[in-house]
Amino acid sequence: MHLLRRFLMPRYLHWQILAALIAAAVAGMTVPADSTVVEVLDFIGTLFLNALKMLVVPLILAAIIAGTANLSGGALGQLGLKTLTYYLTTTFFAVITGLAVLNLVVPGHIDGEPAADRLGLDAATQTVVSNVEGRTGDIVAIFLRMLPPNIVQAAAEGQMLGLIVFALLFGFATTRLSSDLADVQRRFWNGAYETMIVITEWVIRFAPVGVFALVAKVVSQTGWESIQAVLIFFAAVLAALGIHFLVTLPLLLKLVGRVSPWRHYQAMAPALLTAFSTSSSSATLPLTLDCVQRRAGVSPQTSSFVLPLGATINMDGTALYECAVVMFIAQAYGLDLSFAQQVLVVITALVTSIGVAGIPSASLVAIAVILGAVGLPLEGIGLVLVVDRVLDMCRTTVNVFSDSCGAVIIGRLQGEQGILQGPSGKPADQ
Repeated sequence: MHLLRRFLMPRYLHWQILAALIAAAVAGMTVPADSTVVEVLDFIGTLFLNALKMLVVPLILAAIIAGTANLSGGALGQLGLKTLTYYLTTTFFAVITGLAVLNLVVPGHIDGEPAADRLGLDAATQTVVSNVEGRTGDIVAIFLRMLPPNIVQAAAEGQMLGLIVFALLFGFATTRLSSDLADVQRRFWNGAYETMIVITEWVIRFAPVGVFALVAKVVSQTGWESIQAVLIFFAAVLAALGIHFLVTLPLLLKLVGRVSPWRHYQAMAPALLTAFSTSSSSATLPLTLDCVQRRAGVSPQTSSFVLPLGATINMDGTALYECAVVMFIAQAYGLDLSFAQQVLVVITALVTSIGVAGIPSASLVAIAVILGAVGLPLEGIGLVLVVDRVLDMCRTTVNVFSDSCGAVIIGRLQGEQGILQGPSGKPADQ
């Protein structure tokens, strides 16, 4: 009984999800597809997805406003501009990498055919096509949706792009208020954000139950035919994350920061292992700060600004994963997203990654935002839950490594000396 209570603790969530996956596979193979049990599983899975959808608007709104409002006038100066430029650039590279790999591999097809039927997706393909066409006309329409005439209506209809732009404008405007008014706004939105984090953690605690219901239903209806597409998707996302982790970011360290990427890997090893095991960039932040300051040699002035901000808004791996999931689901329905539609995916992923909480599986909420923006059914999330936990560990590692690269590069651009100059990633003057 004691072991069971320990197993049910939140810190063992990844083991709980793994157990749920195994149990779902067994249950799905033994339960008839037309039984009442499948209806119950469908109800529980839908309940879990509805809970995720419920979080979307308040979490994104509070996170982006709070994050932007907390940037004081001084922070929006030279250091802030360099930091934001780095984060937007690396996130853009990550998204483009994810789109390129998914367009090349096409994991949503099995034997050259869309895998929707084999994957147990219920929405009629024609309905999905109509939704997508209705949400994404051309690039001009994308920019028009960034400034909707009715922000409440846009949020209710799932037009998150306008809500996100409004939140960014609101947060920035807060920094222009007098100190007493700005402080009231910051306290309110920080409190709202922390409240939404608590509610998000509650919902994520039920992820094992939701995973069990969604996966058992799919296995019961399709057998193991869906595994092929999901495994290909898993490999494609790992490849894209690997390219960003092993190629793009090291090139930036070498060409822009003019430091040794290998020394930086050595310096960040403890933080990267912690990020991989916890799947939380927020929980890893204290260790990230320690590695960047003591082992890489970046000044506390630079690292204490760049890293906390990065743990909030810099989510390279998460943005890449979000785009990959959307492309995978679109391919499964047989949709060939146009250039304008993929631009919408890129823009939405760039901005929503700013508001993703640094806790395990929080990107599921952002994926729901992008699916809604493009017009794809939310049920597709159930497919990726099978491999989400492992990919969550990997993309969190990429997020933390990108934050640390930003601290090193910006420190070098600020003229700091002794960064990654000594053996094993330690500065030469220590």
